[in-house]
Amino acid sequence: MLAAKKDGNWITYGTAEVADLVNRFSAGLIQLGVSANDMTPEGSDKIAIISNNRPEWIFTDLASQQIGAILVPLYPTTNPLELEFILNDAAVKYIFVSNKELYEKVKDIIPRIASLKGLYTFDKIEGVPHWTELTTEKTPADIEEVNRIKKTIPVSHLATIIYTSGTTGTPKGVMLSHNNIYSNLYYAKRSFPFEDAPQSRVLSFLPLNHIFEKTVTYIYLYSGISIFYAESLDTIGDNLKEVQPDGFTTVPRLLEKVFERIMSKGAELTGVKRKLFFWAVAIAEQYDNKSGGLWYDMQLALANKLIFSKWREALGGRVAFIVTGGAACQVKLLRIFNAAKIPVYEGYGPTENSPVISVNRKEKNGMKFGTVGPVIEGVNLRLEEDGEISVSGPSVMEGYYKRPDLTAETVIDGWLHTGDIGVIEDNKYLRITDRKKELFKTSGGKYVAPQPLENKMKESPFIEQIMIVGSERKFVGALIVPSFTALKNWMSEKGIPFTTNENAILNPQVLAMYRELVEHYNTYFNHVEQVKKFELLPHEWTIESGEMTPKLSLKRKVVMEKFKEAIERIYH
Repeated sequence: MLAAKKDGNWITYGTAEVADLVNRFSAGLIQLGVSANDMTPEGSDKIAIISNNRPEWIFTDLASQQIGAILVPLYPTTNPLELEFILNDAAVKYIFVSNKELYEKVKDIIPRIASLKGLYTFDKIEGVPHWTELTTEKTPADIEEVNRIKKTIPVSHLATIIYTSGTTGTPKGVMLSHNNIYSNLYYAKRSFPFEDAPQSRVLSFLPLNHIFEKTVTYIYLYSGISIFYAESLDTIGDNLKEVQPDGFTTVPRLLEKVFERIMSKGAELTGVKRKLFFWAVAIAEQYDNKSGGLWYDMQLALANKLIFSKWREALGGRVAFIVTGGAACQVKLLRIFNAAKIPVYEGYGPTENSPVISVNRKEKNGMKFGTVGPVIEGVNLRLEEDGEISVSGPSVMEGYYKRPDLTAETVIDGWLHTGDIGVIEDNKYLRITDRKKELFKTSGGKYVAPQPLENKMKESPFIEQIMIVGSERKFVGALIVPSFTALKNWMSEKGIPFTTNENAILNPQVLAMYRELVEHYNTYFNHVEQVKKFELLPHEWTIESGEMTPKLSLKRKVVMEKFKEAIERIYH
């Protein structure tokens, strides 16, 4: 059922073993006093987990859920301030931590979490309780009690609260019930479809605290597919070769990385081999998921035999599906991978819908590149007047935890307003065209709220204006307009001659100073939000020059258009 690598060997767990372990784990939690109490979101006990993907993650999840406790999963990369906010907001009772590094991160904030009764770790750490302490010495009566409680938990009960970044930067807790998640996995499985395949295996590496990987995990378990956990993001290449999976889920950024690696290997080739490689890629770029005529099909078959067969081997040789979500995937990549018989299916859905709304399919006419596919069964979709995508159905969240105000803005008469703008193509395929609010995603699928970053950096006397960029890009960048008064003073203090704004922003010492400045402010943010590169601009944005509204807010689209060359330099 599950497998993970320990000291260089794959350790496997069968279904009966997991069922027994989880029941004993539940019994241990009951003995700690964990329960659904009055069955309300506020009243039920919360269990937090901060860990990389591993079997223990699933054990904790299932053990909590079946006794009515609510799981609060956290990104291992969450910064300490956010961690403290979430643990207090959810009033977490127990927390499970993967390893020493994460334990060190959590340790210092423990005294500030009044609700917390204890912490357990998955790796053995000297002097810290290990999770197996909860599973030992359980009697038949203890297990009987677990089975009794299990029957009393209704499907309407909350299974999890998943905190997502808000536009304001304060995380908000999405409340998902057992029914929300179950209905989504049931319809996603029917629509995709995942066959019941006990011989199949998948590799899991997208964070399990993200609802995409969590729901897909349940689909795998429900379909009898074995889950192997990658050791880390760096070992995915090796793990694919060892596990030879039938499929996996991913975000576009990882596919981009795979593609970059393949292309750099191709560039090292010489002579005929090099020519063949780039010929094959050029053929694949024209692929459109159907026959391109006899001559094209013959060329593609040859390219598959000579070149792409090696790509498939590098992915383990058996990949029958890759599902990508979380951000838009470049159409070029979709064409190339699918032409190479590495089927990549793009899908879409927010945490608030548990998450799947639509996905491209294996069936005939089930896929259209550049779209996120047909809407799955069980989800009703409508486009509002401004093109915003709204959905209703059993997978729509119960609301935001302790935020009825936000819930009322987002779910109106049962319709979830996603904040994404879209169109329906050919009466069938959903295409996402825009994001309603400024919040954007990097190509790694991570949300970034530009405002908190901009506001923080503007605290510097040297920064007049700033706009954060990075939507669907591999990292966060910034356009910065310096405060030239402050900059001139600094330059004269350092004995650097000032001639014009244009010259000043090219000066190596000035650039080094701004790099240091940006690095300083980066420390306030999570790794994925940090500004990796920036461009300095010589003139202020004004109402007259068209970048500011009369209310002096930034016209982001105008800036993006006007300074697209500067933005391209950031990502070049």
